[in-house]
Amino acid sequence: MSRIAVGDKIPEGELSYIDEDNSLKKLSIAEFAAGKKIVLFGVPGAFTPTCSIKHVPGFLENGPALKAKGVSAILCITVNDPFVVNAWSKTYPTNTDIIKFLADGSGTYTKALGLELDLTANGLGVRSERFALLIDDLEVKVANIESGGAFEVSSAEDILKALA
Repeated sequence: MSRIAVGDKIPEGELSYIDEDNSLKKLSIAEFAAGKKIVLFGVPGAFTPTCSIKHVPGFLENGPALKAKGVSAILCITVNDPFVVNAWSKTYPTNTDIIKFLADGSGTYTKALGLELDLTANGLGVRSERFALLIDDLEVKVANIESGGAFEVSSAEDILKALA
C-alpha cells in the first residue's frame, strides 16, 4: 500500500493488547474508530529513547487537552509483541485512561498504513516510522509523518495545533 495520507480511510486491521486480567485481546481499528475522532500515533519501538522520553510523555501530558477538543481516544502502536508493549505501558503509572497501547507484532497494520521503516541494518528489523494521525470517522484529517529518526512533526502539541 502507498503511504497513508490526508483524505484516506484508515485500513481495516487488528492490533493486540493485554487487558487488565492479563488476557491477550484483539482490537479492530476500523471498528473501534468508526464514528469517533481519534489520534493514532506510532513509534519505532517500545522502550526506545525518543519514544519513551518524548513522544509518549507528550501525549500523556496533552491527553486531557486533546480530549477537551473532541478526541475520544489516543492509541499508540508499535511493532513489538503485546507482552513487551504491556510491560512498556506499565512504565507510565499516570496513564490511567489517556493512551491505549497496542501491539502490531508482525508489522502487518504498519505495512497496511505504508509506514514501515526498515531498520535491519541497525539490528532492529522492520519497525514503524514515527507518526501521528488525526482520524475522524475513519478518515485521516492530519498525517504528521517523521523522516528517519526525527521527532519534529508528530508530537501531541502538533496535533493540538491542528485542532485549533
